Amino acid sequence: MAGPQWADSAEEVIVDIDIRARLEPEMVATYDAAPPTDVSNIVAAREGSARLAESTKAVPPDPAVKRTDHSIPGRGDAPSVWVREYRAVGHDEPLPALLWMHGGGHIMGHIETDDVVMEHIAKAVGCAVFSVDWRRAPEHPYPAAIEDSHTSVLALYERAAEFRIDPRRIAVGGKSSGAGLAAGVALLLRDRGEFTPRLQLLIYPMLDDRDATVSARSIVDPRLWHRDANNTAWRHYLGEAYGTDAVEAYAAPSRAANLSGLPPTFLIVGELDLFLDEDIEYAQRLLQAGVPTELHVYAGAVHGFETRLPDSPIALQFERDRDEALRRAFSL
Repeated sequence: MAGPQWADSAEEVIVDIDIRARLEPEMVATYDAAPPTDVSNIVAAREGSARLAESTKAVPPDPAVKRTDHSIPGRGDAPSVWVREYRAVGHDEPLPALLWMHGGGHIMGHIETDDVVMEHIAKAVGCAVFSVDWRRAPEHPYPAAIEDSHTSVLALYERAAEFRIDPRRIAVGGKSSGAGLAAGVALLLRDRGEFTPRLQLLIYPMLDDRDATVSARSIVDPRLWHRDANNTAWRHYLGEAYGTDAVEAYAAPSRAANLSGLPPTFLIVGELDLFLDEDIEYAQRLLQAGVPTELHVYAGAVHGFETRLPDSPIALQFERDRDEALRRAFSL
């Protein structure tokens, strides 16, 4: 397929995309029924996110997986971070570990929405999973969320025996804004010389605040994560730095000038995702920097496709690809 398309800085390039006609057939009904994504009223948006989290509680916890909540002390004057651990019952030995950041555009989202997926990964991959309850903007703009994520991964590495994990086999990952946090954490760990994760697992990551690509400007359908919602979320997250050269790469990893020395990367994005161009470009730059990188672009898929219809063929294919990437990363 064609490489990343960047809009001219002086003139917007917008492609008229017939989303419905290009969707995977199984996704059409959920797309038609999807409510609009509106983050202009952040209170209402969070209420909708909370209802989604509450609905996941209707699925009983997997008895084969134990959930344990931890409070990790913040660094300096930062507050403690709540982290939920998922571990297959009977596996108390040191396991590989995935530190996971949920999505939510940096402004909403809940650990509970990923409970079922985290349980699946713990069992299918044979690892411990730790999901981070990062602080949300605008009450807690950058760098609060990246601090919470960085604090959590360092706790796993430095206190590996306490958490019963293998410090040689720690991966960082997430989806959407959570994947952006994972990419930022990987940059931070590299730049501070702390340690190199075995993998950065980037599920349709939110990487670039500049609204400069064709896909970023062309996805305007309110039933999807769309341009207006994305720009509003970035404004909340970056505060006064939004739209300036003061935005750091740890906040928007696409701004990083140097991607060498980062962990091997597994990155996926849907063909109809607003983040398509920035994600392809990031994967390409990682490869050019000598970072082993596996990129998947799923045809007919929108942002969050695997949560919209988790039993669809494309979602199940993604699940297999993701789990196998983690198994390879954790193999010795």
